[in-house]
Amino acid sequence: MKILVDADAFPNALKEVLLRTVLKRKIPTVFIANKPIATPNVPFVQMKVVALGADEADHHIAALCEKEDVVITADIPLADRVVAKGALALDPRGTVYDAENIKGLLAMRNLMQELRDGGQITGGPSAIGPKDVRAFADGLNGLLSKKVF
Repeated sequence: MKILVDADAFPNALKEVLLRTVLKRKIPTVFIANKPIATPNVPFVQMKVVALGADEADHHIAALCEKEDVVITADIPLADRVVAKGALALDPRGTVYDAENIKGLLAMRNLMQELRDGGQITGGPSAIGPKDVRAFADGLNGLLSKKVF
């Protein structure tokens, strides 16, 4: 089991929470982004820079992902791809994406995208706050407590 992070827009407050957890448990973790991101110099944490492009990091994560992995992403289509491979995904706000909920969440995301494209809805999600950081930490710990290290 490894953790793959869709790191292009991963909030720093959550990065700190994640790194504390993976360093404590020595979980193999790969941050994947279009630009370098500072990561600790330990053998089980890596930074992978992919080509520029809207979905390059997503494609790399989906290719690298295996059954039992945990993917951290706010991208629901990417979450759908990794859940189909037997992995779990965690949203930065603490939502766990799994086989039970991903199709419904994907349908809702697609509907909201249509409404945004049609101009009926504007704006996006609010900034990550302390409540979101706690929800992310709880979701991460909940997922990892089910895994054996």
